[in-house]
Amino acid sequence: DVLGSRGLGDVYKRQGEDMYDIIIIGAGTAGISAYKEAIKYTSNIMIINKGPWDTTCVRVGCMPSKVLISTANRMYDIQNTNEVALEVKAEIDTRQVMQHVRDLRDRFARATLKDVESWEAAHKIDGEAKFVNANTVEVDGKHYQSKSFILAVGSTPTYNQDWKNKLGNKLITSDEVFELETLPKSIAVIGSGVIAIELAQAMHRLGVNTTVFARSKKVGVLSSPNLQEIAQAELSKELNIKFEVLPDSIQNLENGVEISFIENNESKSIQVDYILNATGRATNLSTLSLENIDQAFSDLKQLPVHHTTKQLADFPIFIIGDAFTQTPLQHEAANEGRNVVSSCLDFPNIQHLNNLSPLGIVFCSPEMGIAGQNFASLSKSDTAFVTGFASYEKQGRALVLGKNKGAVEVYVDQQNRKLLGAELFIESAEHMTHLLSWIIAEQLTIDEILAKPFYHPTLEEGLRTALKHARRQLK
Repeated sequence: DVLGSRGLGDVYKRQGEDMYDIIIIGAGTAGISAYKEAIKYTSNIMIINKGPWDTTCVRVGCMPSKVLISTANRMYDIQNTNEVALEVKAEIDTRQVMQHVRDLRDRFARATLKDVESWEAAHKIDGEAKFVNANTVEVDGKHYQSKSFILAVGSTPTYNQDWKNKLGNKLITSDEVFELETLPKSIAVIGSGVIAIELAQAMHRLGVNTTVFARSKKVGVLSSPNLQEIAQAELSKELNIKFEVLPDSIQNLENGVEISFIENNESKSIQVDYILNATGRATNLSTLSLENIDQAFSDLKQLPVHHTTKQLADFPIFIIGDAFTQTPLQHEAANEGRNVVSSCLDFPNIQHLNNLSPLGIVFCSPEMGIAGQNFASLSKSDTAFVTGFASYEKQGRALVLGKNKGAVEVYVDQQNRKLLGAELFIESAEHMTHLLSWIIAEQLTIDEILAKPFYHPTLEEGLRTALKHARRQLK
C-alpha cells in the first residue's frame, strides 16, 4: 500500500530511528526555498546536500554569466560608438575580466552561504543520499527516515565522454568556463541554445575568436519562425554560427584542439584553445537510486511526476527544480520549493502548485523574451489567435539608442481578445517581457492594454504598434 507506507513510522521509531516530517535532498535554489518554507511549520526536518551549499544560479549559472555578458556588452558599446555618431579610440585590457567574474560570483555566493550557515546545524548533512525504500535514505552508511521527501538535486551539464577522455580540461562546460584564469584566444561552442548563445556572444565581444557549431537551424528560445529567421540573420552578422554543422572529429594538440567538420560538402578544420560544450543538462536524479522505491523508476525519462503537484506517482515524494522540468528557471524552482511543502506536511492531501505566468529571457543582444504562451504551443492548441508584429529597425527610441534591431510578436485570442503570449527579440526585452507576463497573468484584453498610457519616446511604444496590428485583425 503506497500511501499506507507512512504508517511504518512508529515501527521505525521503536527501532530507535527518528522519523522526520520532511527530508530535503539538494541545497540549490529549489531546496533552499523548500527549507525556508518548511522551517516555518516544523523543526523536524533535514536537508541533505552533496557539494557546495549554494545554488547553480549563483555559482555557475545566472550570476557569473551575466557578469561576463555585462562586461562584454560594455566593451561592445565602447567599440561601436558610431551607432550614436561618436568616434572613439580606446585601448581595452581584458586580462582582469575572468577575475572580475569570479570576484562578483563569490560575493553573491557568500550571501547565500551566510543564509545557509544560519540554519540549525542538526538540520544539515553533507553527503550523497540514496533511497533504501520509499521511507528511507542512506547517507555514508547511516539510514534516515521521513514521512515525506523533497528531491531538489538539480542537474549537471552533458558532454561527450569520449571527447573528455581525449581532451581533458580543454573540453569545458558552463560549470567550468568561469574558472578560466584568463580569456582564451579562441573557443568553439557546441550548441545554439540559451547558454551557448549567451556565452558565445560574450566571448566574441571580449575579443575571443569564437566559432559556434549548431545541430539545427535555431538560436535561443524563440519558437516563432518569423522571429527565428530575424534572430538567426542578426546574430550571424556578429557571430560565426555554423548551422546544421557538428564536429566530425577532434584531436588533442599540444597548444589546443583541432576540430574537423564538413561544411557545404567540404572538409574543413579549425584549431581552438578550448571547446565549450553547451548542449544541455542532465538530471542528477540518477544518484538517488530511485529504483529501490519502485523498479519502474530506473527509467528517469519516464518518471510518473505529476505536472502540477510535482508528486512522484502516489508516494509522499516530490521532485522540484531542474531535477525534472521543462522550464529550468530560477524563479520557477524557488516557487516550486515553497509550494510543495504544504503537500508534504498535509499528505495525503496534495496541493496543486501556484503556477506562475510563463516568463523566459535570454541575455544575448538583442535580448530574447518569452511571455505567456509561445507561438509553437499556441499553434499546436485549439485556440484561434492572431499575431501582432512590430519591427524595431525603424522604431523611434531604438533608433535614438542605436539599438534598432529585431522585432516583437504578440498573440491575442480571437474570441475573448485577451493577450495570450508574446515573443521578443529586441533591446531591453528583459524588462518588457516581465511587463507582458504580468499583464497576461491579469488576463487583460487587448483593448484594456491599449487604454494604458505609453510614454513617448520609449521602446514600449513598439509593443503598442504590435498590439494595434493584432487588434486590426480582430472582428
